[in-house]
Amino acid sequence: MTTRLPELSLVLPVHNEAENVTWLLPHLAATLPSLAERFEVVIVDDGSTDGSGTLATSLAADLGVDLRIVRHERKSGYGAAVGDGLRAARLSYVAFTDADGQFEVADFAILVPLLAGADLVGGWREERQDAAMRSVVSWVFNTLVLVLYRLPYRDIDCAMKVMRRDVLDSMELHARSALINTELYYKARHAGWRIAQHSVPHHPRRAGRRSGARPRAIARAIKELIVFRWTMRRSLPARR
Repeated sequence: MTTRLPELSLVLPVHNEAENVTWLLPHLAATLPSLAERFEVVIVDDGSTDGSGTLATSLAADLGVDLRIVRHERKSGYGAAVGDGLRAARLSYVAFTDADGQFEVADFAILVPLLAGADLVGGWREERQDAAMRSVVSWVFNTLVLVLYRLPYRDIDCAMKVMRRDVLDSMELHARSALINTELYYKARHAGWRIAQHSVPHHPRRAGRRSGARPRAIARAIKELIVFRWTMRRSLPARR
């Protein structure tokens, strides 16, 4: 496989990221052609009140970027935004990341070559550039995932993943929180898809505020983590 895909849908969940959208759309227009011959950008505007979606639409039109906006009337959660974006993606390869600049879209060039021998490729952060509290929360979350789900992967909630369309078509994603990363890995592994990982750089947030480390979001993710542990095992068919 070459390092340039025939086509790629890039999904970006967005909540009050107008400051980041301003630089991100031009950056995508310059970067994505090196990753795919044809591409689209799917932005899920998760109840933004700062005009993020409208700004993205205007910039994309000026730049000639194939952009679609999925709008949530009110904030529905990270997993809901990512899930709706993945369902809206139309092309044969699908990737998702965050819109805050902590991951460099050009670094998908690190992951894409691994699709020669894998169906789903995820990143893991070389050196986290988060506040201490968020790093602790992530460590606790990943430890619980290891204990409850026995998934042999690093840094499962790293928002840097690319996959074949068939992987998404083989499953339904229901998580409304950051647990969507666990659900994706778990269901892909259960279905027999090949999974690979590689380290990726991590950067400080470019602008705006992150809400993922708030107590309410943490509690929601942990609750889903425990509930999904049982519902997924009961509902999934035998492994292929």
